Amino acid sequence: MSESEYTCFDVEVADQVAHLVLKRPEKANSMIVEFWQELPHIIEDISASTDARVIMLSAVGRHFCSGMDLSVFGTPEGPVNTAQAGHGSRRRAQFRTGVLRAQETFNVLENSRLPVIAAIQGACVGGAVDMVTACDLRYATSDAFFSIQEINIGMTADVGTLQRMPKLIPEGVVRELAYTGRRMGADEALDRGLVNAVYDDHAAMMDAVGEIAAQIAAKSPMAIWGTKQTMNYSRDHSVADGLEYIATWNAAMFDTDDMGEAFKAQLDKRDPDYPDHSPLSGGPGS
Repeated sequence: MSESEYTCFDVEVADQVAHLVLKRPEKANSMIVEFWQELPHIIEDISASTDARVIMLSAVGRHFCSGMDLSVFGTPEGPVNTAQAGHGSRRRAQFRTGVLRAQETFNVLENSRLPVIAAIQGACVGGAVDMVTACDLRYATSDAFFSIQEINIGMTADVGTLQRMPKLIPEGVVRELAYTGRRMGADEALDRGLVNAVYDDHAAMMDAVGEIAAQIAAKSPMAIWGTKQTMNYSRDHSVADGLEYIATWNAAMFDTDDMGEAFKAQLDKRDPDYPDHSPLSGGPGS
């Protein structure tokens, strides 16, 4: 087991599951400057290492996350700074660069070779919706709600919600949420397909999500990586392109040793024992 301390997160890796916990409940886990710096660093380090095979993302307190803290907009160290002085073109270029940097904070969730599971209670609004739509799986408590909050403060969401959510639920529903800023409760989110399941309380949700994470961690990590990579690619390409992609992926990555271990474990009536990921170049342990 390993632990690391950050301003916005508690991080623990145990039994091949990395668990990131948003830990600022007194501020509804809002996304301050440190959040935007810490999250990509944590995810990239975990993804590059050999310690974990799946990532859980949860929060303490009444609310999962209230989105971007408004102080970020006027902070030079933040991803988006609207307080720059000087020529308009320079200000706009800097703003655009900041938005792209903020987008990359959540792109790392999607690009990680490890599946990322979000466990959501209470409010999941604004930037938090950007974040969880970049995750692989989403689970919620019965009191959870989702809101594309940006429209309520006079802006267009720009860090991933409008691009990813229509891939998860019907586009007309996304448009309604994005145009009105209304709250979508947990039951509707389940009905629409945004979340996989809804639980009565936080403890029940965390128990269930922990079990799902353990099930994923028990599979061949290379097969899981290939599954995530292929599904992400197929989402954004034609069926023909997706079929070509998986043929090429498996030609390069298919591991006959892992398959042999799976068959042998079945014959021996035991759980398979797969090797961990190899470290990625430049990552911890490399």
